[in-house]
Amino acid sequence: MHYEECREILLRECELVQQAGALQELIRDAAANREWTDFEGHFNALNTIEGEIAVLEKKREALFAEFDTAGPSGQTKNAPVSEDADGAAAKGRFYVFAARLPFAERNELSAIYRSLKLASLRLRMANDALTRYLGEARGILEGFFGLAFPDRGGRIYTMRGTPISQDMRSMVLNRRM
Repeated sequence: MHYEECREILLRECELVQQAGALQELIRDAAANREWTDFEGHFNALNTIEGEIAVLEKKREALFAEFDTAGPSGQTKNAPVSEDADGAAAKGRFYVFAARLPFAERNELSAIYRSLKLASLRLRMANDALTRYLGEARGILEGFFGLAFPDRGGRIYTMRGTPISQDMRSMVLNRRM
């Protein structure tokens, strides 16, 4: 049944978004506390979750599109579903899908869908805040190195003396005295 399949997809998406939120919280805490031991592992886990969410979204959109073209009685409509770049069509297809369900199922799916959207919005806001924080930290480091080592002209060098880019992804500080 379309309802059960949609419900399972939405619940799994909610679960994955919550996992991503927890990982993002770990990343934020690690960055704030300068604990870099498993920093890259957290990003790899986030990338895995992102891939799973993308697969689920494709399944969900295919389900909505199939239901929308089939109509409530299973008869195929003449016009195919167009894809909007802004995602408004996807949102509309969910509500077209949900409107054709019985009251209890419609309410349950709508509640799950709303919680997914809210969790996604919270995750996006947290991601934006973390990106700003890391950008500011990078700017501070670049400014510090520019003032502390003006002879380098803002460039960073390898152990062999060749200049490297300032992306700071693989920077290692020698703390031996």
